[in-house]
Amino acid sequence: MSSQIKKITKYRLFWPLVCLFAVLVVNLIRTPDFFNISINSNGVLYGYLIDIINRSSELIILAAGMTVCVASSAGTDISVGSVMAVTGAVTCFLLGTGDAYNMPYALAVLAGILAATACGAWNGFLVAKMKIQPMVATLILFTAGRGIAQLITGGNILYIKVKNFKYLGSVLPGVPLPTPIFVAVAVVILTSVLLKKSALGMYIQSVGINAKASRLIGLNSTLIIFLTYAFCGLCSGIAGTIATSRIYSIDANNVGLNMEMDAILAVALGGNSLAGGKFSLAGSVIGAITIQALSTSLYSMGVSADQLPVYKAIVVIIIVSLQSKEFKKFVKNISLKLKITGAGEKVTQ
Repeated sequence: MSSQIKKITKYRLFWPLVCLFAVLVVNLIRTPDFFNISINSNGVLYGYLIDIINRSSELIILAAGMTVCVASSAGTDISVGSVMAVTGAVTCFLLGTGDAYNMPYALAVLAGILAATACGAWNGFLVAKMKIQPMVATLILFTAGRGIAQLITGGNILYIKVKNFKYLGSVLPGVPLPTPIFVAVAVVILTSVLLKKSALGMYIQSVGINAKASRLIGLNSTLIIFLTYAFCGLCSGIAGTIATSRIYSIDANNVGLNMEMDAILAVALGGNSLAGGKFSLAGSVIGAITIQALSTSLYSMGVSADQLPVYKAIVVIIIVSLQSKEFKKFVKNISLKLKITGAGEKVTQ
């Protein structure tokens, strides 16, 4: 029995799932109808769970990009929130604020996502080629990204009047689930297939564990790190498009605000090592949902938006500490001492 428990607890996703379960149980205690799902008058499913998955969609997409960055370079991309704002600015500027689009919707969205990918490629160039520490390299766009978005929009909030612009961030007519959920699922599946059905996932892990050794065995570590940051930019672009569509406008100061911190936390909560190497995309997805579930819980408890980061930080510290090696060692030592004490008492009897 104990060997089975050990086997289960050694499963990589065990602790991330336990943390998510704990957050959901707290919600269930406070709100008995937390797991209820209903259909509204428009034929769309709604409820706390649907809201959590819907609202966590952008974070899941960002976490997918952040995971490969961390795995390849042992560094984080702190510019993803600003890149989301750049994406929204490019897309809304090209579409215009009139009663009809200035150019085809698909082309404008593609241009916004390409701009985000270019931002990611710039970060990748600085990290992989110029050997600048990832946090310092991405700090440039973290600082300048929103300024670039303001330049594109002329410092204004651009509203899109055409109705179908909202579909990506809300619901497609006749579909019972919010569109962002489908986009997030598609990004995760495509990323997972790309990493597991090709050698790319193994290359990223190898470079993350030891870039010099990987180079000696023939891997182009510079190119791999560059590609992971470009991919992170692509994910930021997709997330930025959804975020802009949700509010059918671009507010360069607020779109993607603080999302970079949540994306990093999602990777950490998912049991991934921020020191690079092995990674778990599923763990990052669970981490992203946990963070959103936590935010929803705190809002439902009446915590105001300005106080939210404080409470969230406290809970995140507890969750990350529970997953740390030191805590597991501490629990193991206590368990061992209890066993020794029990055995001693039996001998005495």
